[in-house]
Formats: sequence, structure tokens, C-alpha cells
Amino acid sequence: MQLRSLLNRLANEAGGPLRLAVIGIGNEFNGDDAAGVLVVRTLQKQLSQSDHLLLIEGGTAPENTTGTLRRFRPHVVIMLDSAEMGQPPGSVMLVAIEDLDGLSASTHTLPPSVLSKFLQSELGCRVVLLGIQPFLLEFDAHLSAPVKKAVVNLSRALRRILESSS
Repeated sequence: MQLRSLLNRLANEAGGPLRLAVIGIGNEFNGDDAAGVLVVRTLQKQLSQSDHLLLIEGGTAPENTTGTLRRFRPHVVIMLDSAEMGQPPGSVMLVAIEDLDGLSASTHTLPPSVLSKFLQSELGCRVVLLGIQPFLLEFDAHLSAPVKKAVVNLSRALRRILESSS
């Protein structure tokens, strides 16, 4: 996974363990838009928060987490969100901050590109998005089968990466 390579490179540059913040973004009532929140919720059950790991359910207003992030002082913020990327449903892509402007993300109050630029500018951290291609974003819909599978697989992969990064 590209994320592991990025984190390894940044840890080498920092000369030690990275302080990682993972924010799950999305609306649990809009089908596949819940994917990012569900991944973080799964990780919260499996991993302990520490001086080097912060797991946050950002929901539909992830900008409300900036105070917590400021106190944590992360080196890297990983945002998890459903995003229209023109891929098959359930596909997961790592998107750098400079590539966020052309991305259509799910329904929240502030676009991920604006939040990313703010965090990078204010906190001096690296920000990336793990986008999950939705199938269905209808109100009161259940998570689609391909996105449910992506949530399970991404949770498993992130757990391994985060455990090895601490």
C-alpha cells in the first residue's frame, strides 16, 4: 500500500515515530457515505489511542476536530472519506492534498480540500485522504456490499500499518 511507504519515509525524515491522526468523515445516514466513520470506529475497538495515535470520528463536520488536532500536534493527518473518483464501488485510493481540488467528496459542511489546506497551514502537518468510492449515497440506505467489504479490508490494512508505525 502506498500509505505505508509514505509513512515510512516521513518517519525517517522525522527521525522517530510519527504522531498520526486518523479522521473518519461522513454521514452514517447516507449509505456508503458512512464508510470513513465506520473504519475509524472499527480501529477504535482494535487499537489503543496513544501519544502517537489519535482516532477521531469527524462525522459530517470534521472541521470541528481542529482543536483536538491542534492539541495532539500530528505529523500526519489521514482523512478517510467516501469520494467520487470514477472507480468501481469499494475502490480505495490514496489522494495527496494537492490532488483534492478535483475530487468530489461526500456531503459535509466543508470540502476536504479546504480542511486539508487549513490543517497543513495551521498545524504544519502532512494531510492525505484515503478515498473510498461509494455505490449509493441515498438517505437511509444501508452500506452497499462493495463498500462494506472495503471498510473491512481497509480497517484490517490500516490496523497493520498503524501498529507497525508506533
